[in-house]
Amino acid sequence: MATETLSPSALLKKSHARVTPQREAILDFLMGTDSHPTADDIYHHLGSRFPNMSVATVYNNLRTLTGLGLIQELSYGDSSSHFDFVETAHYHAICQVCGKIFDMYYPGLNEIDTITENATDFAVTSHRIEVYGICKDCQKKRSEKKAE
Repeated sequence: MATETLSPSALLKKSHARVTPQREAILDFLMGTDSHPTADDIYHHLGSRFPNMSVATVYNNLRTLTGLGLIQELSYGDSSSHFDFVETAHYHAICQVCGKIFDMYYPGLNEIDTITENATDFAVTSHRIEVYGICKDCQKKRSEKKAE
């Protein structure tokens, strides 16, 4: 049975968060993309709709949405965090050449919390799995460069 995705407004209300046009637009944008944008990406994307919105407003709303558990902040060592809407638990594969982040779904990894708790008596609160490699586009560019 498929789960119905709520609208940004409904998700905010369900989370007992104040619904503002900017917050709703930021959440809507994140729900509709798989590009894992930075705060600056979001700011530039929404700038024409909200010409008076500051970068600080975007950061504050991202902090709120992260705190509510509606989005996830992804920091992978570069200078900017990326943001991801969290509808279904998933992991990330990160290209070491271009930095693009890909969603990776593997339900079997959800057992890692239970296995860790049983093996260590640890009270697991969360986990994050990252896979690093070279994406298809970067592999193609490398092979084209070698062929020259």
